[in-house]
Amino acid sequence: MRMHNNKTKRYSKEDFAEMTFLLCATVSVFALLLIFIFLFANGLPAIGEIGLWNFLTGRYWRTADIPPSFGILPMIVGSVYMTVGAVLIGVPVGIFTAIFLAFMCPKWMYTFLKPAVNLLAGIPSVVYGFFGMIVIVPFIRTISLHFTGGGSGASILSAMILLGIMILPVVINISESALRAVPDSYYQGALALGASHTRSVFFVVLPAAKSGVFASVILGLGRAVGETMAVVMVAGNQPRMPESIFRGARTLTANIVIEMGYATDLHRYALIATGIVLLIFILIINVIFTVVTRKKEQ
Repeated sequence: MRMHNNKTKRYSKEDFAEMTFLLCATVSVFALLLIFIFLFANGLPAIGEIGLWNFLTGRYWRTADIPPSFGILPMIVGSVYMTVGAVLIGVPVGIFTAIFLAFMCPKWMYTFLKPAVNLLAGIPSVVYGFFGMIVIVPFIRTISLHFTGGGSGASILSAMILLGIMILPVVINISESALRAVPDSYYQGALALGASHTRSVFFVVLPAAKSGVFASVILGLGRAVGETMAVVMVAGNQPRMPESIFRGARTLTANIVIEMGYATDLHRYALIATGIVLLIFILIINVIFTVVTRKKEQ
């Protein structure tokens, strides 16, 4: 009788835990659905009124004109430029740093470098923005004097450099984990065949961890696309087609943050529609990450 009561009590606890986890998962999915419903319910009518083609390929965002122009092509191009530039700057540095931490870093140095990398992930975006304003923007202003004859320094290049720094923790941590997950027999086998330590790491271990490394790049890409505050502080925020990396530009996220506070009517709904485009970009990145992760598991 006592054994039966113990089993009943155990099953009741497991059922309660299962229901709790199911509720948490349901809340997460429900929140996601609410976001989708809000964005599409408010953004699609604006896209219908403006025209999908005019909205996506329009070169001018002029809210004060009569009639106003709501074209987000400059923001799309600006977002792509800054994101690709951040990846080109941050990914090589991040991968090489991960290789160093995993295979070449002395233990005494690792105890300092690893916490420093983790600290980078915890720094608020606005602090990165202040660093960019005080250090990066004046540096780019000086460089632009030699190439373009002038410029404020708040530019696409400044945003590229700052975003490249901001994605480093994601790329480093995930790449290091992927490298350490490679069986040690790969490395030892390469050494046994006569390869040097460096050659074994770069030509055997790194290719074996390519799925995890690529996943880190995808997540870093998502971080760069979604960043707002730091970009607003260093990118110049000019809603025009980018002419040069030394000139200012505006991203999709910055466009929403800068104008949502005073936007009304169609202007407001056009900003929400901009959020739909940004959401689709993020979804594409997440789908790519999911595919890469499943391929790695298989």
